[in-house]
Amino acid sequence: MKKLTILFFISVSLFLVSFSSFAQIPVKVVPADYGYIVKIGDEVPVFSATLTNGKAISTADFKGKVVMLQFTASWCSVCRKEMPFIEKDIWKKNMNNKNFVLIGVDLDEPIEKVKKFQEEIKVTYPLALDPGGSIFQLFAEKKAGVTRNVIIDKSGKIVYLTRLYKEEEFAEMVKVIETLLKQ
Repeated sequence: MKKLTILFFISVSLFLVSFSSFAQIPVKVVPADYGYIVKIGDEVPVFSATLTNGKAISTADFKGKVVMLQFTASWCSVCRKEMPFIEKDIWKKNMNNKNFVLIGVDLDEPIEKVKKFQEEIKVTYPLALDPGGSIFQLFAEKKAGVTRNVIIDKSGKIVYLTRLYKEEEFAEMVKVIETLLKQ
């Protein structure tokens, strides 16, 4: 009986420790005017894309990794403001972590324009092409704007969504990524 009691307390302790790490991710209410068609808790929609370096990627490559999808475009002034912060505060800190993926998804622009945009903004994280906006439309309404980020956990579930660049929301997103990478 004593062994069962000890085993019970060990099991409960392990559960509480694992539960407490998940509890660190803030519960976010995503405003309707953000224009998302996905919700927190949804499985990431399945897609494939080509990066500006020609490499093909797909959601299958994300399995077991924390993923940040950053929807962007060269004409977007808010994207231009946010991207250097993504580079400095997220990419540079996590680019060598094999459990992290960051992909900028450029909305419906030709490869030459996307490469020039990447050079101008001086970001080194990968950018994917989204001709026709088919990837974007898996996540947001067709007429919704870019400058949005989708954070996906290691199980493939969406856990955080942002819209535009708001310092407080961005800081919270950075903490969410750090928390997910520790799990």
